[in-house]
Amino acid sequence: MGHSAALCDHRAAIEITKDWNSIEQVVLRNPQGASARVSLHGGQVVSWRNEQGKELLFTSSKAKPSKAMRGGINICFPQFGNCGSLEQHGFARNKIWTVDSNPPPLQSNESQGKSFIDLLLKPNEEDLKCWPHSFEFRLRVLLATTGDLALISRVRNVNGKPFSFSFAYHTYLSVSDISEVRIEGLETLDYLDNLCNRERFTEQGDAITFESEVDRVYLSCPNIVAVLDHERKRTFVIRKEGLPDVVVWNPWEKKSRATVDFGDEYKHMVCVDGAAIEKPITLKPGEEWTGRLELSVVPSSFCSEGLDFQRGF
Repeated sequence: MGHSAALCDHRAAIEITKDWNSIEQVVLRNPQGASARVSLHGGQVVSWRNEQGKELLFTSSKAKPSKAMRGGINICFPQFGNCGSLEQHGFARNKIWTVDSNPPPLQSNESQGKSFIDLLLKPNEEDLKCWPHSFEFRLRVLLATTGDLALISRVRNVNGKPFSFSFAYHTYLSVSDISEVRIEGLETLDYLDNLCNRERFTEQGDAITFESEVDRVYLSCPNIVAVLDHERKRTFVIRKEGLPDVVVWNPWEKKSRATVDFGDEYKHMVCVDGAAIEKPITLKPGEEWTGRLELSVVPSSFCSEGLDFQRGF
């Protein structure tokens, strides 16, 4: 992966490496062997591996190294998708972030045995021309001793007037076969269907399964969503705070083949994003918003019994 050096401080032993574009990446590890890799390009989590070293996030074999990679966990800010005047999914994912030298203090439940990194993004003159609002975006990525991965975003308005934004953790999960995947926790909810001009529907199934392209924004969702991978007998448990919506996306065969940075790999991925889309977040001057996502993996069979979908953290 190029040059690497060890960086040791009060947070934990973490490793700083450089990718093929000489952009720094931070590797977090826990004593059990799990790891997470975070790129300063976009603040993107580009890898999350379990104790056995198996990759849990999907990245396309045709991902372009010179731009936001197709895969991992993208930070979509201050716009999700193309619902606005900015570039697709906003500009944050295409900016170089810096390591935050003055991060907010850790909460007691965040500091126990966790390796973490704090990143910071502030707008430059180019950003202010297309989105004229001053902000500070602080991102904390944590890897627990259990192997769980958490992302905490804090956006502060340092502007003289209010501004609004939409947001998502665009999360590509690696699955065995999309036809064997089942998503629970979104039953009976309303959703906006991006394949039908964002028309509003109500989910009728007892779970979400996949037989064709899916591109939906589920609204006012519970705090926990479960993604069951039957073939691998494991479940991704997604917990969230400050993120009322959930995006579910799989491009299926036709769209994946028509996408430049996507191979014929739609069977092995699904995006399930904690998001705030339907009702944009508005911050008054000096106000701060926090959005938190936590991913864990548990063994599973064919159901998610025992999960309290409303509880969250």
